Amino acid sequence: MELFNQILIKNGLIFAFLAVGVLMLITNLLSRYFFKNKIPGVALAIGAALVLAYFGNQHGIADFSLFGGMALLGGAMFRDFTIVATSMGASFNELKKAGVAGVISLFLGVVVTFFIGGGIGYLMGYRDAISFTTIGAGACTYIVGPITGASLGAPSEIIAISVAAGVIKTIFITIITPIIAKKIGLDNPLTAMIFGGIVGTTSGVAAGLAATDPKLVPYGALTATFYTGLGVMICPTVLYFIVKLILN
Repeated sequence: MELFNQILIKNGLIFAFLAVGVLMLITNLLSRYFFKNKIPGVALAIGAALVLAYFGNQHGIADFSLFGGMALLGGAMFRDFTIVATSMGASFNELKKAGVAGVISLFLGVVVTFFIGGGIGYLMGYRDAISFTTIGAGACTYIVGPITGASLGAPSEIIAISVAAGVIKTIFITIITPIIAKKIGLDNPLTAMIFGGIVGTTSGVAAGLAATDPKLVPYGALTATFYTGLGVMICPTVLYFIVKLILN
């Protein structure tokens, strides 16, 4: 048994892929037979992963040597590779159709989400400009929040809240997307791009669209990626100074 564990530890990344695959298989079966596809398997997988991460320490389940490969699989390199690889499946002709609507959706999505998230933080008692901005940025995505907080010198407590806000948003978008897709006309590349621009959170959009129609994933993921980049640029700069003027 010890030899078997050593083999798995030395091949941590391969075992991580296997573990994720088994988790996805189980959650997809639960989604199909228990929830009747009302909750996507990917949403259940994210929830299960968060529960498992609770048992770790600094790096979640990767703190256990047997699952050390999760640190690499879930790291920034594979995340960015996945986003780029997904976006490569998009058609340039379809991308051009987004035009002005795509750009407007990006700015509207970031600004509206920022002030909603910051406003909730304000009601919770975090009423200084740095806290408002960091929590608002986290509501955009759990990537924008920490970057914004670090650049503004926000305390770790506020950065943690911003990450939590982004994670909750990701799970919510993952679950709600296939449920509301037909009602909002989310059935073609153009609406997928606009949806990704307004909602952001690449992982949530990609997972939600995958449960809706896998062919729409590249389009939603592409604009959602731009959403993250736009948030990183304007949250700790333009939006921070606007919040500072309002609160002062």
